[in-house]
Amino acid sequence: MVSAEIGQWVEQASPAVTAAVSAYGAAVLTRAQDAAADATVGIGQRILQAVWRRRDEAGRTELERVVDEATDEQDDAYTTAVVSRLLKRALQDDPELREELAAMLPVPAAGTVTITASGERSIAAQHIGTAITGDGHTSQP
Repeated sequence: MVSAEIGQWVEQASPAVTAAVSAYGAAVLTRAQDAAADATVGIGQRILQAVWRRRDEAGRTELERVVDEATDEQDDAYTTAVVSRLLKRALQDDPELREELAAMLPVPAAGTVTITASGERSIAAQHIGTAITGDGHTSQP
C-alpha cells in the first residue's frame, strides 16, 4: 500500500473503527467480540485489535490512551480524526499489518463511491444542489 492507498483504506475503515470506539471505548482493544455487535462495530473492533496485537507495551499504552481520549471527547468528527491518524501511522510503519488489515475490508468496486456523514445534523451526498441545515432558516423562493 502506498500513501494514497493508505489514505483511501483509512477513509474506508474509519466509520467502522469510530463506531467500535464509540460503542466500547478502550475496552474495544481487549474484549472478546460480542456476537450481538453489528457488522460495522465488529470490523472496527477487529481492526483495532490487530493494531493492538502488533504493538509493544509502550505502543499498547499509547493506543489505549488515544482510544480513551477519543471516547471521552464524545464528538464523532474528533474521534474519526484521531482514529484516522492512528491508523495511518500504524499502516505506514508496518507493511505486514497493511496486508492483514487490507484483507478485512471489502475492495470497493470500480466506480463505487462511499459517502459518510457523521454527527448531529450531518448530511452527505455525491452530488448536491442546495443544502441548508440549522435552526431558523427561511427558504427564499
